[in-house]
Amino acid sequence: MATIITMPRLSDTMTEGTVATWLKKVGDKISEGDILAEIETDKATMEFESFNEGTLLHIGIQEGETAPIDSLLAIIGSEGEDISALIAGGASTEAAPAAVVEETKQETPKATAAPASLPAGVVVVTMPRLSDTMTEGTVATWLKKVGDTVAEGDILAEIETDKATMEFESFNEGTLLYIGIEEGNSAPIDSLLAIIGPAGTDISGIAEGFTVGGAAPAATATKTEEVKPVATAAKAQETTPAANTTTNGGRIFASPLAKKIASDKGVNLAQVKGSGENGRIVKSDIENFTPAAAAPAAPAKGEATSAPQVYVPAGEVVTEEIKNSQMRKIIAKRLAESLFTAPHYNLSLEVSMDEAMKSRAIINTVPDTKVSFNDMVIKACAMALKKHPKINSQWREDAIIINHHVNIGVAVAVEDGLVVPVLKFTDTMSLSQIGGNVRDLAGRAKNKKLGPAEMEGSTFTVSNLGMFGITEFNSIINQPNSAILSVGAIVEKPVVKNGQIVVGNTMMLSLACDHRTIDGATGAQFLQTLKQYIENPVTMLA
Repeated sequence: MATIITMPRLSDTMTEGTVATWLKKVGDKISEGDILAEIETDKATMEFESFNEGTLLHIGIQEGETAPIDSLLAIIGSEGEDISALIAGGASTEAAPAAVVEETKQETPKATAAPASLPAGVVVVTMPRLSDTMTEGTVATWLKKVGDTVAEGDILAEIETDKATMEFESFNEGTLLYIGIEEGNSAPIDSLLAIIGPAGTDISGIAEGFTVGGAAPAATATKTEEVKPVATAAKAQETTPAANTTTNGGRIFASPLAKKIASDKGVNLAQVKGSGENGRIVKSDIENFTPAAAAPAAPAKGEATSAPQVYVPAGEVVTEEIKNSQMRKIIAKRLAESLFTAPHYNLSLEVSMDEAMKSRAIINTVPDTKVSFNDMVIKACAMALKKHPKINSQWREDAIIINHHVNIGVAVAVEDGLVVPVLKFTDTMSLSQIGGNVRDLAGRAKNKKLGPAEMEGSTFTVSNLGMFGITEFNSIINQPNSAILSVGAIVEKPVVKNGQIVVGNTMMLSLACDHRTIDGATGAQFLQTLKQYIENPVTMLA
């Protein structure tokens, strides 16, 4: 007997889901435990497995489509079984399901918004959703050019999302016939990214007929001569230097692993000659790099060795336009929304760091242990949040959500802006575990190696500018959190102890609160508890 599969609730806050990828097609045999599809929730993209076995008879929600929970997702039953009544029943409870997928379109699951018919073997690849909050992406680097052979698993491009730059691999094989979004350009998710198929296939008209939600696609390469594989491949060869690793715009082509190793070794990528495709720098190039062999000539006496400055003639107005990255756009959007929707107020408190400095010095004498003052603040926050759960909350129009788990986000400055990796279940970690995790997350954040899941789910945020000498500042709340702690530098100054003026070390803490969820007295009590932990570090080890 056929079984109706509905859109599952995969998170506690999920109200609707998007089918990112179908891993089975109509007619496939299904066993219990098989992965049917990847479904995007409000928090992450998750695999959805079957609890039934039989034949996949019907798909009700196509790839890229969104539907409320409990909508008709699929029907599994016996091969050839009549399911017309079940489809009609599913349509009566929810919006009309998508048409039964029985045609050859199932042979090309990645062609989510392609024209009704495609040449045999041709697949349309669309801009993927690489994070739960991503609405558009920017192609940072193409690692393949038109005319190249593509194997399943090959990295097609590096795509910049609102959270990180990520590698996008091919799920198909063939020849790259067309590129729809050039390097540096942005487009909404599901826009035409590329076309893959057999070499020499005529794909004229496919790009022009492609739509995203009924609108024209954001493809940039739409000229007839660029659709032809040979012509575009020739153009790519003309503009790609054969003997170096940069484009005309100065971008360095290097694999993420090569970038990470170069960063760890302090190697300047501009001095490395790439041996990969089109001069791309790969891991072996960094490992075999000898600075003396590739070092540039010494500058002449008096010549500047730093990056050249823009020359500004006296009396002239000179401006420079820097294109906003996807990350910068999202930072601007979210912080503006936070500041103008959440009524912020700030509470400041000065804490003594004398005991913390003594304790840290002792802790760091333990072999293979390295704890920073920021780690100690994070640990103190985690313990204080357990005593004051209202700080660990978020606002909804109908209710205040109190989080009894503690996930602390740690603001990290990166080249393009700011990211907030999250320490999951921070309250269960020791000081040394916090230190190790923070160093790992911060290092990978700066090398753009964090996954979306590592930047989701925070319940509270810590931002520290003390290493820059900033003594006190106020942060904007990282929603949906209700509070963020700003940590200043440790300052040596005269303080009063037991009626005497002595030299002491102090640090300013500033707590920004959302007044919809946290009253002033509640925020003050949290800071008092935080102060007690920081000033008496031994209490954090109990």
